[in-house]
Amino acid sequence: MPHSFLFDKGRVASFCDAVFSIAMTLLILEIEVPSVEVLYKNNFSAVLANRIPSFIGFLVSFMVIALYWVSHLRIYRYITVLTEKLIWLNIILLLFVVFLPFSTALYVGDFFGTAPFIFYCMKPVLLGLFNFMLIRAIAKKELGNNGMTKSIGDWLQFRSLTAVFVWALAAVLATSFPTLARIIFILIFVIQIFGDRYFKKKIAADVQ
Repeated sequence: MPHSFLFDKGRVASFCDAVFSIAMTLLILEIEVPSVEVLYKNNFSAVLANRIPSFIGFLVSFMVIALYWVSHLRIYRYITVLTEKLIWLNIILLLFVVFLPFSTALYVGDFFGTAPFIFYCMKPVLLGLFNFMLIRAIAKKELGNNGMTKSIGDWLQFRSLTAVFVWALAAVLATSFPTLARIIFILIFVIQIFGDRYFKKKIAADVQ
């Protein structure tokens, strides 16, 4: 590949890290700080209780972004040369990252509404799909380089698709089982724990 078409990995990594951190910071801005007058006229516990949906939305979305940032860190270390395809997959991934604070605010504004919740779920689904596409492209391109093996690629793709499946399931369950739909994201961590054990054994076997 001509030198003029190569991209600086350091600059791209710094840009991605900045976008992730800004998106995570923007989430806290959606939690309205009560004025002195409101605190004076109302019980402090009641004021905090009214903001429980905002705190839930913040924590869930913060963890969503954090998980994808960690995923980005995991796969990025295997890149030897950044291609234009990888750059654009990165950009689209970041598009859905920065969109998450808006969908969080919309969901929190009507916390028990079905449509806002389904709209919210679609963001982690799309985020996960493009994360999967990015991981698959890197795993295929870098197979045999920087320690990338088929088992490592399969493991990282499995983790990404797990989130896609669970958030899509949450959207499907939203109309019939709204409470279950809002807590089922915990299943991501459970599935990934067992998946990690399975794939890490395969990765260890590849090394031997």
